[in-house]
Amino acid sequence: MDYVTHLSCIICEKTYPAEPERYLCSDCGEEGLLEVEYDYQKIASSWSKAELAAEKDRRIWRYGPLLPVEPGTRRPPLRVGDTPLYQSPALARELGLENIWLKDDGLNPTGSLKDRASAIAVVKALEAGAQVVACSSTGNAASSLAGNAASLGGQLETVIFVPERAPGGKLAQLLIYGATVVSVQGSYEEAYFLSRDAINKWGWYNRNAGINPYQVEGKKTSVLEMAEQLDFNLPDWLVFSVGDGCTIAGAWKALKDLREIGFIDRVPRLLGVQAEGCAPITEAFYSGEELEVTEENTVADSIAVGNPRNYKKAIRGIKNSQGEMVNVSDEEIYEMMRLLGRTSGIFGEPAGVAGLAGIKKMVNRKEISSRDEVGFVITGNGLKDIDNARKAAGRVIEIEPDLERLTQIFARKGIIADE
Repeated sequence: MDYVTHLSCIICEKTYPAEPERYLCSDCGEEGLLEVEYDYQKIASSWSKAELAAEKDRRIWRYGPLLPVEPGTRRPPLRVGDTPLYQSPALARELGLENIWLKDDGLNPTGSLKDRASAIAVVKALEAGAQVVACSSTGNAASSLAGNAASLGGQLETVIFVPERAPGGKLAQLLIYGATVVSVQGSYEEAYFLSRDAINKWGWYNRNAGINPYQVEGKKTSVLEMAEQLDFNLPDWLVFSVGDGCTIAGAWKALKDLREIGFIDRVPRLLGVQAEGCAPITEAFYSGEELEVTEENTVADSIAVGNPRNYKKAIRGIKNSQGEMVNVSDEEIYEMMRLLGRTSGIFGEPAGVAGLAGIKKMVNRKEISSRDEVGFVITGNGLKDIDNARKAAGRVIEIEPDLERLTQIFARKGIIADE
């Protein structure tokens, strides 16, 4: 960590050494989230775009000067990062835009953007000398942690706490990766508190992104990567689905990093999108009041966080970028699952595509201009939640093996011309 200077509390600004097991400010408690601080002047003088371009390792570790990990610590061997960036003219037209960039983070090793954070968590757990790392999760953080830990071949064990509504596909991943899985018969909030108590009792390393300051540093690599893929000419807007706030907080941290070291001179506006059935950060963003805990009532399980612990970092980042927040319905999310697949060939889970519904709403309101360039990160693969994918997609055609009957059905559906 040649370029990390310290950790600082976002409330009282008290500083701490950047130790792997320092999670929160001692004075401010669970409200005292910590920020990883860097010596940007030192980075700018010793690291260049040309040096980055020459780096052959395409994984997130290529951004070493902007990551809080020790050079000699073992890294998970999985290919975390280097996800593709696409343009989709057909999707752009449907959304009322001239151009949209899609970064498919569902192609990370365990199928979500959360691999970026969990790869960092695994490294920090090793630096802390831990044998067990644990977290609570609705699924993606859990499976990413279990997969990245498993890739070390038994050096780290994982204990995962999930709410009872966690999708079956994500539970299957956890078990295949060898994690100890605790399905808490209650909400995500109850799963979080049980994980916290268990971590404190047994001294496990805490991967929970709501309090672990190093998780934002992993998540920011999606934007670092997009910037590099676009030759550091970022679009006008960057859009993210928002649950606990850690991902969009990471997006802002990436923009701050890039600006401070002189890699970009213009910062995009951030748009955070929450589901109507669970939107406490949007409410706090517009009210200016302290966050009020809400129910977790949405099909987008990965962003169904009624008591998000990273909301202050999220709101700060969105406001610093002159950005906005918007809420979308479950039906609008289902619509975007179908639209993304039909126009782009990308299969996103509900939380992974919620931001697209927010883009459409903002374009319809004329708050995003049709001429604005928009970048969107698809945070999770649709195969993780097949039940909701089938609800979004509709029914298959069920028929006996009869060509005449098939012809009638095809004609009625407009698949072929009526004979």
